[in-house]
Amino acid sequence: MHDDHGNGHGHHHDDHDASSPEIRVEALEDLLVAKGLVDPERIDATIRHFEHDIGPMIGARLVAQAWTDPALRQRLLTEADAVVADMDIRGAEIEHIEVKANEAGVHNVVVCTLCSCYPWALLGLPPNWYKSPEYRARVVREPRAVLAEMGLELETDTEVRIWDSSSETRFLVLPERPAGTDGWPAERLAELVTRDSMIGVARAAQPDNQ
Repeated sequence: MHDDHGNGHGHHHDDHDASSPEIRVEALEDLLVAKGLVDPERIDATIRHFEHDIGPMIGARLVAQAWTDPALRQRLLTEADAVVADMDIRGAEIEHIEVKANEAGVHNVVVCTLCSCYPWALLGLPPNWYKSPEYRARVVREPRAVLAEMGLELETDTEVRIWDSSSETRFLVLPERPAGTDGWPAERLAELVTRDSMIGVARAAQPDNQ
């Protein structure tokens, strides 16, 4: 899907019926919690760890390297699959990746309008809001309003491009590099790259001195 109304990719999603792995895992978790065999707070903490720390840092390091290496950046925008393979990044839901760069006057946002296709191996666990029917429907119809509600105010002349993930293609946003980071090594830059900035609902974090 391209720009506010889009240029769609086909979807072939698994139906979430009672026999689906997702529903079965949730049912098992509920049973274990009910029997007092697991602590739901520990489960939530583990999920948060994978959702915000371990998983997104793979994508964050990739973005930071692209910020510091123009040749890599260009390859990432034209042949992301080859870059991911060269870096030996493996895992779920990255069979075909396309990277879209934010730049002056253009802001990209990723959604999956039919379910929750998402590059797990690069971003970790998808946030709950990404899977919600409200986000999936509203960000296509009124992206500026949704982004504003999530804390991102865009300039009125900025073009918003919406990219609809599918089982064939998943998208990653290359956020703009924050000002005041000239000369920073990729390792330090990666600390500014958040999961939400790689989905497109936020900008990369500003350095502490900004």
